[in-house]
Amino acid sequence: VPQSFQGSHGRAYLFNSVVNVGCGPAEQRLLLTGLHSVADIFCQSCKTTLGWKYEQAFESSQKYKEGKFIIEMSHMVKENGWD
Repeated sequence: VPQSFQGSHGRAYLFNSVVNVGCGPAEQRLLLTGLHSVADIFCQSCKTTLGWKYEQAFESSQKYKEGKFIIEMSHMVKENGWD
């Protein structure tokens, strides 16, 4: 079940798994919730950056994000009436 988050360009969702995406190299970034090691993810077809994958969280309260993916709403297609 996706959870609501803040991405680089607005609202985003956290997912346990994604399909048809590639993953770039990991780098450390200071995000709103602290320092994380993240890797940008992109569409395998068009190569558009969609969000990122949490590789490592350095604060214990953020460890639940490790191995999960952020996809920004602006890159999602609305179907079946969901918001």
